Amino acid sequence: MNFKLLVVDDEKNIRDGLAASLRMDKYDVETAADGNEGWKRFEKGDIDLVITDLKMPGLSGEELLKRIGMESPGVPVIVLTGHGTVENAVEAMRNGAYDFLTKPLNLDRLSLLVKRALQNRELAIRHKRLEEELERSRQFKTMIGTSAPMMKVFDTISRVAPTKASVLITGESGVGKELVADAVHEMSPRKNKALIKVHCAALASSLLESELFGHEKGAFTGASARKRGRFELANEGTLFLDEIGEIDQNIQIKLLRVLQERKFERVGGEETLEVDVRLVAATNKNLKEEIEKGTFREDLYYRLNVVNIEVPPLRERKDDIPLFIASFMKEFADENGKTIEHIDERCRAALYSYGWPGNVRELRNCIESAVVMCKGNIITLNDLPPTLRNNSDEGWIKIHMGTSLAESEKIIIMDTLSAQKGNKSKTAEILNIGRKTLHRKLAEFNIADSDETEEA
Repeated sequence: MNFKLLVVDDEKNIRDGLAASLRMDKYDVETAADGNEGWKRFEKGDIDLVITDLKMPGLSGEELLKRIGMESPGVPVIVLTGHGTVENAVEAMRNGAYDFLTKPLNLDRLSLLVKRALQNRELAIRHKRLEEELERSRQFKTMIGTSAPMMKVFDTISRVAPTKASVLITGESGVGKELVADAVHEMSPRKNKALIKVHCAALASSLLESELFGHEKGAFTGASARKRGRFELANEGTLFLDEIGEIDQNIQIKLLRVLQERKFERVGGEETLEVDVRLVAATNKNLKEEIEKGTFREDLYYRLNVVNIEVPPLRERKDDIPLFIASFMKEFADENGKTIEHIDERCRAALYSYGWPGNVRELRNCIESAVVMCKGNIITLNDLPPTLRNNSDEGWIKIHMGTSLAESEKIIIMDTLSAQKGNKSKTAEILNIGRKTLHRKLAEFNIADSDETEEA
């Protein structure tokens, strides 16, 4: 990223000397002879950092700082002051200055301050872009994703939602199958009707039957009154049956009848009830294997599986990880009253290279823990749970069959960078590529280019 700096000082020698020194650090530098001229230049835009003297005729450095803070609070301002006005510099820090230096200036110290300030600004800009991309990606409310696998999921949802077809959502635990069910309902003509959810694995068979179909008073011990079942409650709406692979054969038979005839009787009842329910089911089991075992009916499977939506595990959609991080970080920072600006590079590399066996649910818990443990406003590797900190798999990189060449390259670079604790020199050496190539690849991956972890 090319940065443009603005130096504001009424002493020409200092102004020109600072500009020359900063240009040697490869920055684009403009100068202004006083606060008024500096403010006019700043108003034109594209300034990434301002260095200003505090005491100047006309518009002072303090006033310039205040204006910049109101107009562009994300732009860092470094103030310059004489030895006799250090108190004013401290006050400037309270008013939002990034840091201050006393004259005569230590140019090495200034160079380091500028570098750090711009690194923080770049990370903040990247984080803001991620948040903007996150908002654009929320096509389905709570669902997040711009990766190719998720685009297929979104496309299938868009096609099936307006229909009456039954939907079977499959995928590992923690991938967000319930969110898919929510999206199918919200994008359907039934969105203004009820969406009723039942977690089949949480109920014993006897209770599940009553939960789904209701019961009459006296149908069994404890049935002191008639109870309407979930099918009745979902009439004209959607019924979501989570972990459908856990229901026993007796319930499967009754469920099959409802799907075929749209009719059923309450437990202990004789009245036949008719319902209009759109059924969406989900499972983390392979139902075809369950059919072969004899634990799941094949005819019910085909009734449920009119349209299948396979939700990919997080390890197959790693391009979405930065979006999840941004979303969860904001959620838990707000919830805990914290200001978290971004995640440092080593931490981000560790999050990217981890296999996430618990999928999105595990990532969400991980970010919540990191936000809670973070002492400052930047999440570091030490803030992550031990599972992430201690995850190494020294010497091995896992790439699943079917991963694209571009994605494989990204995994190799990020895993190597994580193993080298963010040291780009060692990473480039191990991968037998130039450092410029590595920096360019990291920029393509939307990873901030920082030299903080480089060895001298």
